[in-house]
Amino acid sequence: MSLLAWILHAPLFTLASNALVEDDGAAKADAIVVLGGDSYGTRILRAAELAKSGYAPRVLVSGPANLIGHDSDASIIYATRHGYPASMFEAVPLPREVNSTREEVKYLGRLLREQGVQSIDLVTSNYHTARAAWLWRKENPGIRVNVVPASDPYFSPEGWFNNREGQKTFLLEWTKTLASYFGD
Repeated sequence: MSLLAWILHAPLFTLASNALVEDDGAAKADAIVVLGGDSYGTRILRAAELAKSGYAPRVLVSGPANLIGHDSDASIIYATRHGYPASMFEAVPLPREVNSTREEVKYLGRLLREQGVQSIDLVTSNYHTARAAWLWRKENPGIRVNVVPASDPYFSPEGWFNNREGQKTFLLEWTKTLASYFGD
């Protein structure tokens, strides 16, 4: 590797990963929505912190089916073990045919419109925020969204390239992002 490439790799990698992250900051909203797919519990705990701080009266927890039920149920149990009341959360188990972020935000948007929700704080992993926000706004233009990132133990824009899990996350998320933009 040339000296210039070695010097520039960290800033260039950081720049590429910053494009994946959107942080609108939390705002008062009708609900907080937690997207499914979190293996570490950081999304649900971030959403619980926001609800406890008064940003919204309820937290809707989305989640795909798994071997023992739905991720949404497991996430709520995890949050209650961390001291948050179960009454703070509402599980939104996803049907089996909902198996992508695009389908998830379409499903959630329909549900929220039926409930008269006009604004949400959307919580997902930091690397997933830009794509999730873009898809939400595309599929649900009538619902105002503020995106709030949850940290990921292996992915930070400044250091993902230093560990294997971060590298895999970066590559997979960029692949999904490009597929989302160029897909239907």
